[in-house]
Amino acid sequence: MHDVDVTVVGAGAVGLACAYEVAPLVKNLVILEKHAKPGTQISSRNSEVIHAGLYYPPDHLKTRLCIEGRRYLLDFCRQHQIPFALIGKLVVATNQQELQSIQNLMHNAINCGIEDLSMLSREEIKKLEPHIEGAGALSSPGTGIIDSHRLIKRLESLCLALGANMLYKTCLAGIDQTSRGFTCTVKAPDNTLYSFTSRVLINAAGLNSAHIAAIAGIDISAASYRLYPVKGEYFRVVSGKHRLVNSLIYPSPQRHLAGLGIHATKDLSGALRLGPNAFYVNELDYDVNPEHAGEFYESIHDIMPFLAKKDLVPDMAGVRPKLQAPGAPIRDFVVAHESSLGINGLVNLIGIESPGLTGCLAIGKMVCSLLRDAALI
Repeated sequence: MHDVDVTVVGAGAVGLACAYEVAPLVKNLVILEKHAKPGTQISSRNSEVIHAGLYYPPDHLKTRLCIEGRRYLLDFCRQHQIPFALIGKLVVATNQQELQSIQNLMHNAINCGIEDLSMLSREEIKKLEPHIEGAGALSSPGTGIIDSHRLIKRLESLCLALGANMLYKTCLAGIDQTSRGFTCTVKAPDNTLYSFTSRVLINAAGLNSAHIAAIAGIDISAASYRLYPVKGEYFRVVSGKHRLVNSLIYPSPQRHLAGLGIHATKDLSGALRLGPNAFYVNELDYDVNPEHAGEFYESIHDIMPFLAKKDLVPDMAGVRPKLQAPGAPIRDFVVAHESSLGINGLVNLIGIESPGLTGCLAIGKMVCSLLRDAALI
């Protein structure tokens, strides 16, 4: 391989969505992925929720990309037969203080342009979810679930059909800026190194995105691109009690929480999971600590009193690439063409965590617009 127009680093949902949008506009595009197949980290280790965009400030890029991305994603799923279901979501309050919290959440969501929300009384909750206890709830009927694995495989096949080259087990080891773009040095599956040039580099490397930005020459501390990995574990509900919940059940929001709180999510098979918890980690691993079952049970017992601790078994874990340092205020997504830093042709996607799956197609369209505006494609 010698010269390519565009290189995408990372074959998760976001990287593939970027390639899907950009590939029709260029002669040759390559996708680098260090794992053996697409979407093995963030994209496939999450709640698989199609978010409505309730939680984020109206002026955040994250909010816009979630709301726009949801619409694009639903259209894409219908067009390409990706399984999904709008089963709805209840954000449940257990007391008056939490009721005020979810009312504030609804006002924020309305300010973001979300229109299909309503507040439910205890009696109205019981009509929808007879086994859920709460003083009230915010109902979001437009929230749903998706088969993220089918989405990723479909995006991969579409990228291949558009002529993209997929290089798996291939790591980007070096980036040198040139007058024609970038010289990319990669490590092949057999650990040999080789180089090629690329006019454009799209950094969609997820948990590795800050490292890619650094080897491109960016001071990630000065740019506030440093990532703080946050691990989240899930427990599966057994004993047939998955049949006692119909929709997604979330607790009231907590300020500056690393996640959205331990919640109950269904998947398309009808299974029920609790999670994720959220704690900062220094190393990546995907083990679930069975001793955390008590934490999960205590966190959800007031809302789902039919559960016993013995009903919870370890399921899976994921790690999100969070820009928000411990105790710091919420951070927005970074989607930036780094021309202001003197690196023309580099687009960084950093801190793309939830709702990145929902927003992936909107992110792809935004990256495409940035490159077109810069006359790079």
